[in-house]
Amino acid sequence: MFHPPPPVAAYLRKRAAGAPWGIEGQPAGPFRGAVVIPSLAESSNLPLMLRSLAANPPVLLSRFLILVVVNQRGDASPVEQADNRTTLESLPAWKREYGLEHLHWVDAASMGRELPPKQGVGLARRIGLDLALGHLDFAGGDPLLVCLDADTLVQPDYLAAIVGHFARAAEGGASIPYRHRPADDPAGQAAIDRYELFLRAYVLGLELAGSPYAFHTVGSAMACRASAYAVSGGMNRRLAGEDFYFLQQVHKVAGVAPLTGTAVHPSPRSSHRVPFGTGRAVGDMLTLGGERLLFYQPVLFEILGEWLSCVGDHGGADGAELTCRAGGISPHLARFLEQAGFSAAWDNLVRHNPDESRLMTAFHGWFDAFRTMRLLHYLSDNVWPRVPPEQAVGPLLERVGRDVPLDVGGMLERLRALQGV
Repeated sequence: MFHPPPPVAAYLRKRAAGAPWGIEGQPAGPFRGAVVIPSLAESSNLPLMLRSLAANPPVLLSRFLILVVVNQRGDASPVEQADNRTTLESLPAWKREYGLEHLHWVDAASMGRELPPKQGVGLARRIGLDLALGHLDFAGGDPLLVCLDADTLVQPDYLAAIVGHFARAAEGGASIPYRHRPADDPAGQAAIDRYELFLRAYVLGLELAGSPYAFHTVGSAMACRASAYAVSGGMNRRLAGEDFYFLQQVHKVAGVAPLTGTAVHPSPRSSHRVPFGTGRAVGDMLTLGGERLLFYQPVLFEILGEWLSCVGDHGGADGAELTCRAGGISPHLARFLEQAGFSAAWDNLVRHNPDESRLMTAFHGWFDAFRTMRLLHYLSDNVWPRVPPEQAVGPLLERVGRDVPLDVGGMLERLRALQGV
């Protein structure tokens, strides 16, 4: 390994995941990047993903370590345990079959190597990303860390788009375009269309409000520079939502920009492995009906936008005055800010950030993606309940000058096109 810069070296020394996990075999690097893929009971999906990745140009594949983290907790079901054993036994053959010279794996599934209780995909990603850091080439610049999933397919332009993006972008993180694959039946298709529409409408609403967090946070569709990964504290260990919190933190320290030129294609399947996310949402809709997933009313994004503009035009106002102005936007907004301790937090930010640019950066560090989402939840729970997509998405599309289809599928295609897919 070429010597990493001080932030990466400090991260590896103090925070990186280690024993009992290690990479099987000796990678031939150092590499200009790594693609890390957690895998839990994915013996039927993983080879399809590897085959799609192998269709990328050999010259680019030669620069990337491909690292599969086969993982389970001690309480994994017998079916999951057997499937993971199959995966570990099959990986050498898949490596040969798909010509992936730099494919390696981590055994986080065998006895003594399982994930701790209440851990899951967040820790699995962290194990792989942390281990990959030690095999990257820092001599020629800032290498890349890419997150993918075992049930997701990529295009032949996947690695080229990622490399090209970071060659141009100033930001340290990237959100990669995605489009869920077709489901096996009409009910499954309706569920995944509705869920993807919800994700896209949320990001469009944030964009219209002027939020700096208007980017998608999909675990199989994100990448960052190694330095940004280390400075942000690495991948969090959450059982679910690790992608949301990770990109939020990367944005705070290095920025996140939407990537263009390719797309990944996650699975549309239902799953109850985690408490929320795509699989859980699809499963709940299939069980309880699609109407279970409702959308934020457009007025919430208008309130958010007015609040962000209010802070941006603060004119030297203190926290109490800004809270008062928030009450003029919505008394419920003011109440939320009071409960969140905004007034004292703002005054503290002003004291420590005399420069206006730094002050705004610090504010968005406090009023981050999570606090933004909490505000929208608060307003939905107390004043403006969620509504069907037909009532929520149309006004957002009209605000960006797009005609409004009558059905979920049509609205989804409008938003995909608008968001670069």
